[in-house]
Amino acid sequence: MKAWLLEGFGGLQRMSMAQIPDVEPGRGEVVIKVKYAALNPADRFLAEGQYPAKPKWPHILGRDGMGEIVCTSHDCLGFQNGDKVIVLRSEIGVSRWGTLAEYVVVPAESVAPMPTDWSQEQAAAGPLVYLTAYQALTQWGDLPAQSIILVTGASGGVGVATLQVATAMGFRAIGLSRSADKRRRILELGAEQAFDPEDKMWVTHLKDHLNGKKVDLAVDSVAGPGFPSVIATLADHGKVSLVGRSAGEVPSFNTGTLFFKRLRIGGVAVGSYTPAQSQYAWTQIVSLLAKTGVRPIIDHIWDFSQTIEAFKALEQSPMGKVLIRVNPD
Repeated sequence: MKAWLLEGFGGLQRMSMAQIPDVEPGRGEVVIKVKYAALNPADRFLAEGQYPAKPKWPHILGRDGMGEIVCTSHDCLGFQNGDKVIVLRSEIGVSRWGTLAEYVVVPAESVAPMPTDWSQEQAAAGPLVYLTAYQALTQWGDLPAQSIILVTGASGGVGVATLQVATAMGFRAIGLSRSADKRRRILELGAEQAFDPEDKMWVTHLKDHLNGKKVDLAVDSVAGPGFPSVIATLADHGKVSLVGRSAGEVPSFNTGTLFFKRLRIGGVAVGSYTPAQSQYAWTQIVSLLAKTGVRPIIDHIWDFSQTIEAFKALEQSPMGKVLIRVNPD
Protein backbone atom coordinates (compact mmCIF):
# COMPACT_ATOMS: atom_id res chain seq x y z
CA MET A 1 0.00 0.00 0.00
CA LYS A 2 1.00 3.65 -0.42
CA ALA A 3 1.61 5.81 2.63
CA TRP A 4 3.29 9.06 3.64
CA LEU A 5 6.19 8.06 5.89
CA LEU A 6 7.68 10.47 8.41
CA GLU A 7 11.28 9.41 9.03
CA GLY A 8 11.79 11.33 12.28
CA PHE A 9 11.39 14.64 14.04
CA GLY A 10 12.48 17.68 12.08
CA GLY A 11 9.34 18.82 10.32
CA LEU A 12 7.16 17.78 7.43
CA GLN A 13 10.13 17.93 5.06
CA ARG A 14 11.08 14.54 6.51
CA MET A 15 7.86 13.02 5.11
CA SER A 16 7.72 11.26 1.74
CA MET A 17 5.45 8.90 -0.19
CA ALA A 18 6.45 5.23 -0.09
CA GLN A 19 5.16 1.78 -0.96
CA ILE A 20 4.97 -0.39 2.16
CA PRO A 21 3.52 -3.83 3.01
CA ASP A 22 -0.21 -4.03 3.67
CA VAL A 23 -1.22 -3.70 7.30
CA GLU A 24 -2.69 -6.55 9.34
CA PRO A 25 -5.08 -6.20 12.29
CA GLY A 26 -4.41 -7.54 15.75
CA ARG A 27 -6.90 -8.68 18.36
CA GLY A 28 -9.77 -6.22 18.72
CA GLU A 29 -8.75 -4.25 15.62
CA VAL A 30 -10.19 -3.62 12.17
CA VAL A 31 -8.68 -2.54 8.87
CA ILE A 32 -10.13 0.55 7.19
CA LYS A 33 -9.62 1.46 3.56
CA VAL A 34 -9.17 5.21 3.94
CA LYS A 35 -11.36 7.35 1.69
CA TYR A 36 -10.60 10.75 3.19
CA ALA A 37 -8.07 11.76 5.84
CA ALA A 38 -8.30 15.02 7.78
CA LEU A 39 -5.29 17.21 8.54
CA ASN A 40 -4.84 18.81 11.95
CA PRO A 41 -2.27 21.34 13.26
CA ALA A 42 -1.19 18.74 15.83
CA ASP A 43 0.15 16.61 12.95
CA ARG A 44 2.69 19.30 12.12
CA PHE A 45 3.51 19.83 15.80
CA LEU A 46 4.26 16.12 16.14
CA ALA A 47 6.49 16.19 13.04
CA GLU A 48 8.41 19.11 14.57
CA GLY A 49 8.85 17.35 17.90
CA GLN A 50 6.54 19.79 19.70
CA TYR A 51 3.93 17.21 20.71
CA PRO A 52 4.16 14.76 23.65
CA ALA A 53 4.49 11.64 21.52
CA LYS A 54 7.35 9.25 20.80
CA PRO A 55 6.29 7.19 17.80
CA LYS A 56 8.43 4.49 16.28
CA TRP A 57 10.03 5.46 12.98
CA PRO A 58 8.97 5.57 10.28
CA HIS A 59 5.65 7.02 11.39
CA ILE A 60 2.43 7.79 9.51
CA LEU A 61 0.54 10.94 10.50
CA GLY A 62 -3.23 11.43 10.34
CA ARG A 63 -5.51 11.29 13.38
CA ASP A 64 -8.97 11.05 11.90
CA GLY A 65 -10.83 10.39 8.68
CA MET A 66 -13.37 8.06 7.14
CA GLY A 67 -13.29 4.93 5.08
CA GLU A 68 -14.67 1.43 4.55
CA ILE A 69 -14.22 -1.62 6.74
CA VAL A 70 -12.10 -4.30 5.07
CA CYS A 71 -12.64 -7.68 6.70
CA THR A 72 -9.41 -9.66 6.68
CA SER A 73 -10.84 -12.54 8.72
CA HIS A 74 -14.21 -14.02 9.67
CA ASP A 75 -14.43 -11.67 12.68
CA CYS A 76 -15.35 -8.08 11.77
CA LEU A 77 -16.00 -7.20 15.42
CA GLY A 78 -19.56 -6.05 14.81
CA PHE A 79 -18.91 -4.47 11.43
CA GLN A 80 -19.60 -5.72 7.91
CA ASN A 81 -17.25 -5.61 4.98
CA GLY A 82 -17.82 -2.28 3.23
CA ASP A 83 -19.35 -0.49 6.23
CA LYS A 84 -18.59 3.23 6.05
CA VAL A 85 -17.03 4.37 9.32
CA ILE A 86 -15.08 7.17 10.95
CA VAL A 87 -11.98 7.09 13.15
CA LEU A 88 -12.60 8.62 16.57
CA ARG A 89 -9.94 9.70 19.05
CA SER A 90 -7.28 7.07 19.63
CA GLU A 91 -3.51 6.67 19.34
CA ILE A 92 -3.91 6.54 15.55
CA GLY A 93 -1.53 9.10 14.06
CA VAL A 94 0.13 9.66 17.46
CA SER A 95 1.94 6.53 18.62
CA ARG A 96 0.41 4.29 15.92
CA TRP A 97 0.32 4.61 12.15
CA GLY A 98 -2.35 7.04 11.02
CA THR A 99 -4.74 7.78 8.20
CA LEU A 100 -2.29 9.26 5.66
CA ALA A 101 -2.14 5.80 4.09
CA GLU A 102 -4.35 3.73 1.82
CA TYR A 103 -5.23 1.46 4.75
CA VAL A 104 -5.12 1.93 8.52
CA VAL A 105 -5.53 -0.48 11.44
CA VAL A 106 -7.78 0.94 14.18
CA PRO A 107 -9.03 -0.50 17.49
CA ALA A 108 -12.67 -1.39 16.92
CA GLU A 109 -13.63 0.52 20.08
CA SER A 110 -12.43 3.73 18.38
CA VAL A 111 -14.50 3.25 15.22
CA ALA A 112 -18.03 4.62 14.76
CA PRO A 113 -20.56 4.37 11.92
CA MET A 114 -20.63 7.34 9.57
CA PRO A 115 -23.71 9.50 10.26
CA THR A 116 -26.27 8.41 7.69
CA ASP A 117 -27.17 11.91 6.50
CA TRP A 118 -23.59 13.19 6.23
CA SER A 119 -21.44 13.02 3.11
CA GLN A 120 -18.20 11.05 3.22
CA GLU A 121 -16.25 14.31 3.16
CA GLN A 122 -18.25 15.76 6.06
CA ALA A 123 -17.76 12.59 8.08
CA ALA A 124 -13.99 12.72 7.55
CA ALA A 125 -13.88 16.35 8.66
CA GLY A 126 -15.80 15.83 11.87
CA PRO A 127 -14.31 13.58 14.55
CA LEU A 128 -11.32 15.35 16.10
CA VAL A 129 -12.53 18.95 15.84
CA TYR A 130 -16.01 18.20 17.18
CA LEU A 131 -14.70 16.06 20.03
CA THR A 132 -12.32 18.90 20.91
CA ALA A 133 -15.12 21.46 20.76
CA TYR A 134 -17.40 19.27 22.86
CA GLN A 135 -14.75 18.78 25.55
CA ALA A 136 -13.98 22.52 25.59
CA LEU A 137 -17.66 23.34 26.11
CA THR A 138 -18.47 20.64 28.66
CA GLN A 139 -15.37 20.15 30.79
CA TRP A 140 -16.60 22.69 33.35
CA GLY A 141 -19.94 20.99 33.87
CA ASP A 142 -23.30 22.16 32.62
CA LEU A 143 -23.37 25.84 31.69
CA PRO A 144 -26.64 27.77 32.01
CA ALA A 145 -28.71 28.33 28.88
CA GLN A 146 -27.77 31.48 27.00
CA SER A 147 -24.24 31.44 28.43
CA ILE A 148 -21.94 33.68 26.39
CA ILE A 149 -19.15 31.77 24.63
CA LEU A 150 -16.19 33.61 23.08
CA VAL A 151 -14.34 31.62 20.41
CA THR A 152 -10.90 32.78 19.29
CA GLY A 153 -9.60 31.53 15.94
CA ALA A 154 -13.25 31.05 15.10
CA SER A 155 -12.70 30.30 11.41
CA GLY A 156 -10.37 27.34 11.99
CA GLY A 157 -11.42 23.71 12.21
CA VAL A 158 -11.96 23.67 15.98
CA GLY A 159 -13.29 27.24 15.96
CA VAL A 160 -16.01 26.45 13.43
CA ALA A 161 -16.94 23.26 15.29
CA THR A 162 -17.11 25.14 18.60
CA LEU A 163 -19.41 27.80 17.16
CA GLN A 164 -21.70 25.13 15.73
CA VAL A 165 -21.85 22.98 18.86
CA ALA A 166 -22.22 25.99 21.17
CA THR A 167 -25.14 27.29 19.12
CA ALA A 168 -26.75 23.84 19.10
CA MET A 169 -26.43 23.78 22.90
CA GLY A 170 -28.37 27.02 23.17
CA PHE A 171 -25.42 29.27 24.01
CA ARG A 172 -24.69 32.73 22.64
CA ALA A 173 -21.58 32.36 20.48
CA ILE A 174 -19.22 35.20 19.58
CA GLY A 175 -16.23 34.72 17.28
CA LEU A 176 -12.88 36.38 16.69
CA SER A 177 -11.23 36.39 13.26
CA ARG A 178 -8.78 38.72 11.54
CA SER A 179 -10.49 38.32 8.14
CA ALA A 180 -13.53 40.44 7.29
CA ASP A 181 -14.76 37.78 4.87
CA LYS A 182 -14.42 35.06 7.49
CA ARG A 183 -16.21 37.20 10.07
CA ARG A 184 -19.16 37.37 7.68
CA ARG A 185 -19.11 33.59 7.32
CA ILE A 186 -18.88 33.18 11.09
CA LEU A 187 -22.14 35.10 11.40
CA GLU A 188 -23.69 32.79 8.81
CA LEU A 189 -22.68 29.84 11.02
CA GLY A 190 -24.80 31.17 13.86
CA ALA A 191 -22.50 33.45 15.82
CA GLU A 192 -24.38 36.48 17.07
CA GLN A 193 -21.37 38.74 16.50
CA ALA A 194 -17.78 38.59 15.26
CA PHE A 195 -14.86 40.90 16.00
CA ASP A 196 -11.36 41.52 14.67
CA PRO A 197 -8.77 40.64 17.36
CA GLU A 198 -6.27 42.99 15.71
CA ASP A 199 -8.61 45.94 16.37
CA LYS A 200 -7.26 47.47 19.60
CA MET A 201 -10.83 48.37 20.53
CA TRP A 202 -12.37 44.92 20.09
CA VAL A 203 -12.81 44.34 23.84
CA THR A 204 -14.67 47.65 24.12
CA HIS A 205 -16.81 46.80 21.08
CA LEU A 206 -17.65 43.43 22.66
CA LYS A 207 -18.53 45.12 25.94
CA ASP A 208 -20.86 47.53 24.13
CA HIS A 209 -22.47 44.63 22.25
CA LEU A 210 -23.11 42.67 25.46
CA ASN A 211 -24.66 45.68 27.16
CA GLY A 212 -23.47 44.94 30.68
CA LYS A 213 -23.02 41.17 30.39
CA LYS A 214 -19.65 39.46 30.08
CA VAL A 215 -18.23 36.26 28.65
CA ASP A 216 -18.92 33.09 30.63
CA LEU A 217 -16.51 30.83 28.75
CA ALA A 218 -13.72 31.55 26.28
CA VAL A 219 -12.55 28.73 24.01
CA ASP A 220 -9.06 29.83 23.02
CA SER A 221 -6.95 28.22 20.32
CA VAL A 222 -4.69 31.25 19.73
CA ALA A 223 -2.98 32.33 23.00
CA GLY A 224 -0.06 34.67 22.15
CA PRO A 225 -0.03 38.39 22.96
CA GLY A 226 -3.83 38.67 22.79
CA PHE A 227 -4.50 36.29 25.69
CA PRO A 228 -4.78 39.03 28.39
CA SER A 229 -7.51 40.69 26.30
CA VAL A 230 -9.45 37.42 26.31
CA ILE A 231 -9.15 37.30 30.11
CA ALA A 232 -10.43 40.89 30.29
CA THR A 233 -13.75 39.88 28.70
CA LEU A 234 -14.67 37.31 31.37
CA ALA A 235 -17.47 37.56 33.89
CA ASP A 236 -17.15 36.60 37.56
CA HIS A 237 -16.37 32.87 37.78
CA GLY A 238 -15.58 32.93 34.05
CA LYS A 239 -13.58 30.14 32.49
CA VAL A 240 -11.11 29.57 29.65
CA SER A 241 -10.78 26.29 27.78
CA LEU A 242 -7.32 26.27 26.17
CA VAL A 243 -7.32 24.36 22.89
CA GLY A 244 -4.12 25.56 21.21
CA ARG A 245 -1.53 28.29 20.84
CA SER A 246 -1.36 29.17 17.17
CA ALA A 247 -0.01 32.66 18.03
CA GLY A 248 2.70 31.22 20.27
CA GLU A 249 3.53 31.81 23.91
CA VAL A 250 1.80 34.43 26.03
CA PRO A 251 4.63 36.96 26.48
CA SER A 252 3.22 38.70 29.54
CA PHE A 253 0.36 37.70 31.79
CA ASN A 254 -0.60 39.09 35.18
CA THR A 255 -2.03 36.20 37.18
CA GLY A 256 -3.56 38.76 39.51
CA THR A 257 -6.27 39.28 36.89
CA LEU A 258 -7.62 35.86 37.90
CA PHE A 259 -7.99 36.51 41.62
CA PHE A 260 -10.99 38.65 42.37
CA LYS A 261 -13.26 37.28 39.64
CA ARG A 262 -12.37 33.68 40.62
CA LEU A 263 -11.45 32.89 37.02
CA ARG A 264 -10.40 29.39 35.97
CA ILE A 265 -8.20 28.20 33.10
CA GLY A 266 -8.12 24.59 31.90
CA GLY A 267 -6.47 22.72 29.08
CA VAL A 268 -8.36 20.69 26.48
CA ALA A 269 -6.94 17.36 25.31
CA VAL A 270 -9.19 14.79 23.66
CA GLY A 271 -6.39 12.30 24.25
CA SER A 272 -7.70 12.16 27.81
CA TYR A 273 -10.98 10.67 26.57
CA THR A 274 -11.30 6.92 26.91
CA PRO A 275 -12.75 5.12 23.88
CA ALA A 276 -16.09 4.87 25.71
CA GLN A 277 -16.05 8.59 26.47
CA SER A 278 -15.26 9.37 22.84
CA GLN A 279 -18.15 7.21 21.67
CA TYR A 280 -20.52 8.91 24.12
CA ALA A 281 -19.35 12.41 23.18
CA TRP A 282 -19.68 11.62 19.46
CA THR A 283 -23.24 10.40 19.96
CA GLN A 284 -24.08 13.65 21.75
CA ILE A 285 -22.45 15.73 19.02
CA VAL A 286 -24.34 14.05 16.18
CA SER A 287 -27.60 14.47 18.10
CA LEU A 288 -26.93 18.17 18.76
CA LEU A 289 -26.04 18.91 15.15
CA ALA A 290 -29.15 17.08 13.95
CA LYS A 291 -31.23 19.71 15.79
CA THR A 292 -29.71 22.58 13.81
CA GLY A 293 -28.93 20.78 10.57
CA VAL A 294 -25.36 22.09 10.40
CA ARG A 295 -22.49 20.01 9.10
CA PRO A 296 -18.68 20.23 9.10
CA ILE A 297 -17.24 23.02 6.97
CA ILE A 298 -14.58 21.94 4.47
CA ASP A 299 -12.13 24.47 3.10
CA HIS A 300 -10.48 22.34 0.43
CA ILE A 301 -9.89 18.72 -0.58
CA TRP A 302 -6.45 17.74 -1.88
CA ASP A 303 -5.35 14.60 -3.71
CA PHE A 304 -3.22 12.09 -1.82
CA SER A 305 -0.15 13.05 -3.84
CA GLN A 306 -0.60 16.69 -2.77
CA THR A 307 -0.40 16.09 0.98
CA ILE A 308 2.63 18.34 1.48
CA GLU A 309 0.85 21.19 -0.34
CA ALA A 310 -2.22 20.55 1.79
CA PHE A 311 -0.20 20.96 4.98
CA LYS A 312 1.10 24.28 3.67
CA ALA A 313 -2.50 25.35 3.02
CA LEU A 314 -3.39 24.37 6.57
CA GLU A 315 -0.89 26.95 7.85
CA GLN A 316 -2.70 29.73 5.93
CA SER A 317 -5.71 29.81 8.29
CA PRO A 318 -8.31 28.04 6.14
CA MET A 319 -12.04 28.32 6.80
CA GLY A 320 -12.88 24.92 8.25
CA LYS A 321 -11.13 21.62 7.54
CA VAL A 322 -8.49 20.53 5.02
CA LEU A 323 -8.98 16.98 3.71
CA ILE A 324 -6.90 14.49 1.73
CA ARG A 325 -8.63 12.29 -0.85
CA VAL A 326 -6.81 8.98 -0.34
CA ASN A 327 -8.84 6.28 -2.14
CA PRO A 328 -11.32 7.97 -4.48
CA ASP A 329 -14.44 6.03 -5.48
